[in-house]
Amino acid sequence: MSPTLVVILVGCLAAASCALVGSFLVLRRMALLGDAISHAVLPGIVIAFLLTGDRAALPMVLGAGALGVITVALVELLNRSRRLKEDASIGVVFPALFSIGVILISRYASQVDLDLDCVLYGEIAYTPWDLIFFGTTSIGPKALWVNGGTLLLNILLVGLLFKELKITTFDSGLAASLGFSPVLVHYLLMSAVSVTVVGAFESVGAILVVAMLVVPPATAYLLTDRLGVMLGLGIGLGMVSAVVGYGVARWLDASIAGAIAAVSGVLFILAVALSPRHGLLSKLLVQRRLGRRLAEKLLLSHLTEGPLVAADVESRFGWSARRLGRVVSRLEGAGKLRSAGGSLHLTPAGSDEGR
Repeated sequence: MSPTLVVILVGCLAAASCALVGSFLVLRRMALLGDAISHAVLPGIVIAFLLTGDRAALPMVLGAGALGVITVALVELLNRSRRLKEDASIGVVFPALFSIGVILISRYASQVDLDLDCVLYGEIAYTPWDLIFFGTTSIGPKALWVNGGTLLLNILLVGLLFKELKITTFDSGLAASLGFSPVLVHYLLMSAVSVTVVGAFESVGAILVVAMLVVPPATAYLLTDRLGVMLGLGIGLGMVSAVVGYGVARWLDASIAGAIAAVSGVLFILAVALSPRHGLLSKLLVQRRLGRRLAEKLLLSHLTEGPLVAADVESRFGWSARRLGRVVSRLEGAGKLRSAGGSLHLTPAGSDEGR
């Protein structure tokens, strides 16, 4: 397998696994929690290394997953105390845990190459040469196995608990009354987020993984109101960002992970502007249609009192001659109004609507 194909596959797998769990973070209005977890798991990674003396993927994932759950528990504890809101709770917890991780590294692992730049920023270009060996035989790049396994776990989680995730996301009270445990589902989801973040560390990095957790799902959220479609769109947009971002990075000779995040941001901006239901352009068109309709109704209702001269209409409504001309033209075309001798008269159809 060529290095280029490996890089693209790793990017697609990381983007898809992030988008799958990130969609539920966006819907639960917990997008910042992904950022918190991506930083707060650092102590778990360090502790796992100190206990095992190895940088193998499994201990790192387990340690980071445990710290991810602890992060969520601490945020929930502070939030439930009602002394801090959720955003403030996140802002307190993740810098504290991240700082603990930095202290542990500087105190106990300063001579060990844990490659914090890789953890924070990621370097997907090196993944084709970071191989896993079974005995003396290479079984492929580690990033492919890690991100592929993460995506498979996320698919199993969402597939097996789709109904529970859906109900607890939109109505936790209903979920509790039906016998589901919103708390248990919440912690399972947060554990999956933790594992996903760690799985994407070496390919995307702890900082840029936040973009893949939030931006493709947020883009999909603007394009559909159906959860299943949103999940599919989020995964597809994440993969498109990975493929196009790699091409942009090669073209500009820039960071691949940064280009992937930048492309996902461009797709989000396009969705904000062009979304059929929630986009700025569609809202502008709706407002213009409503404005035209309101102007037509306003003119028709006033003409029920009798014919009006164009100049009187302009002064009464504060319209320009050009705007009045457009309104009159549309009403004449609809057979609701006629102009004669500089005066505006209603037709029978226009009179009925005006009344």
